[in-house]
Amino acid sequence: MCKFIGIDISKQTFDVSFLEDEKWQHQVLENKPLGFKKISKILNSEDWVVMEASGSYYLPLAEYLTEKGFKVSVVNPLVIKRFSQTNLYRAKTDKKDAKTIAEYAEKYELKKWNPESENAKKLRQLYTRIEMLRKQVHQNKRQLEAFSASGFLDKILKNEINSSVRFLENKIKKLENEMNRISLEEYSETMENLQSIPGVGKQTAMMMCLITNNFEKFEHYKQLIAFVGFSPRIYQSGKSVKGKGHICKMGKSQIRKLLYLCSWSAKRWNKTCKEMYQRLKEKGKPERVIKIAIANKLIKQIFAIGKSKEKYQPNFC
Repeated sequence: MCKFIGIDISKQTFDVSFLEDEKWQHQVLENKPLGFKKISKILNSEDWVVMEASGSYYLPLAEYLTEKGFKVSVVNPLVIKRFSQTNLYRAKTDKKDAKTIAEYAEKYELKKWNPESENAKKLRQLYTRIEMLRKQVHQNKRQLEAFSASGFLDKILKNEINSSVRFLENKIKKLENEMNRISLEEYSETMENLQSIPGVGKQTAMMMCLITNNFEKFEHYKQLIAFVGFSPRIYQSGKSVKGKGHICKMGKSQIRKLLYLCSWSAKRWNKTCKEMYQRLKEKGKPERVIKIAIANKLIKQIFAIGKSKEKYQPNFC
């Protein structure tokens, strides 16, 4: 009989919970190879192992079990949180969380998790590192501006800050070059197709390939829009409560920034985006709303191109 094993994982340990012979079983194992071997002994080939995407702590266990041929599903922590709230659970312990995950697994359809390629992992880590370095560059420049605005700035300090900025910018350039090399090795054909879309540049194409696992992760473009965080959120109740609508920002802020930039290029050179801009402008829509609408249109085009493995055509989408 198929068991649903819920796992609440942390840096050092993971809690295992599953229902067997109408009794809940619970174990605490080390988040190390020895703990991985112990859990594999209680699993059958038809069982499902379900865990949350808790930072990077889940990856070694998920990869180990997948390599051993077990079915693994990795769920967004927010989904489990909402499930717990729906069931009015008040306790918040590792043991209870593992049981909640197992209960969720029994009631909902699960999607099998597949590990990323080594190049995809490298790209993700490189991009995260570049983002941190860019923040450091921004902080240094802001500090330099603040010192200058005070009316006095020591020359030695000014040279030191400028030197730090140049050093960080050189590091960013080297990491970006490495990202370009790896992305062309991993996604060359898909990136070439995506860049045929007017308004979509190399970095956006690379990031879309990365977050979609080369367009194998999603089955519909609306899933991708929701993942990025461009889905509209409507606030309305009855006839009297009508709040201002806005996008749901529970997605990826990094790719949203890139798509915002792409939208202004697309409104000039992308046929369907240009028509959309003119139509919404005539209706008096704010620029920000138009920008989001164009970004959504771009995602739809990107998804269609990525799935079809064809180049952009003027009347596409």
